[in-house]
Amino acid sequence: MRMNILIGILIPFLGTSLGAACVYAMKKEMNKMVNKILLGFASGVMMAAAVWSLIIPSIDMSQNMGKLSFIPAAVGVLVGILFLFSLDKIVPHMHINSKKEEGTKKYKLSKTTKLVLSVVIHNIPEGMAIGIVFAAVMNEANAVTLASAIALSIGIAIQNFPEGAIISMPLKSEGLSKNKSFIYGALSGIVEPIAAVITIIFSSVITPIMPYLLSFAAGAMIFVVVEELIPEAAEDNFSDISAIAFSIGFVIMMILDVALS
Repeated sequence: MRMNILIGILIPFLGTSLGAACVYAMKKEMNKMVNKILLGFASGVMMAAAVWSLIIPSIDMSQNMGKLSFIPAAVGVLVGILFLFSLDKIVPHMHINSKKEEGTKKYKLSKTTKLVLSVVIHNIPEGMAIGIVFAAVMNEANAVTLASAIALSIGIAIQNFPEGAIISMPLKSEGLSKNKSFIYGALSGIVEPIAAVITIIFSSVITPIMPYLLSFAAGAMIFVVVEELIPEAAEDNFSDISAIAFSIGFVIMMILDVALS
């Protein structure tokens, strides 16, 4: 069981690392259409993961509340959105293909650091989501099985692959070497296993509020998708192709979760 959990925690990081390794294969900057397709696809995967892997189990775990079983899910989603909104306003960062700096202006950080921090911000809820579902498995919560937890890890790894490529390629274009671009791209995903391990360590404490935490992670992921990924994917008249990619990503993650549950 412990080995399965360890593998499950590391799968998303592997996805980020493989994506970042694309910097060695591509000689030029990533094609803009490919970039938008990958962003749309990642958005669809994250949205489906939020619904099927987090919100629905949160409601299922609250069935003892009867018709009010929606309350933990609703509260968790709203708090998760507020949490990511606060991080977005506080942590200095800069989105890929954007010259606008966001967050506090107190610290003078390099553009590279701000690009990496942008990815780190929304890797936190993904890491928490993985940690929470595996903590639920360890505590034998009926609403979450080992198979569904692994499905979430695979789904996040799928969306992390383009994410790793999307951050390493622009870093190379900024003048960094291939090796440094790969390292920065891969390290942007290290926060996920760290957040997952921390969550699992405190699993005995968080068990009573597990439904709230599942939906909290879902809310944080939804905020990232709506505030960042979808707007970026739809820029420069690519809204149609990114919408199709979103749909494909959503359906693949939905199938993955249901088939492996």
